[in-house]
Amino acid sequence: MTPDITVKELKTKLTNQDDFLLLDVREQMEFDTFNLNGKLIPLGSLMNRIEEIEEFKDKEIIVHCRSGARSATAKHILQQAGYNDVKNLLGGVLAWIEMENI
Repeated sequence: MTPDITVKELKTKLTNQDDFLLLDVREQMEFDTFNLNGKLIPLGSLMNRIEEIEEFKDKEIIVHCRSGARSATAKHILQQAGYNDVKNLLGGVLAWIEMENI
């Protein structure tokens, strides 16, 4: 089982421009309000749009949502579909905003 990732670890990966997919599974209105420049596929659409991320099947995918609950579900869906390196952003966007405000 792939371990999850903290906002601090994600910030380092973004700063280093590591090769991974940042997948945002929130709704469009949440994305429009604040986003981390990830690919938006709302959780409810993930199964129907999974082919959009097929090229990342064997690459690292970091999934995030508002607090970590929807992204945990998305991680499970992707793992069941054969995606091997999927991590959930612990605490989601709320944890990211909290880190930025420290």
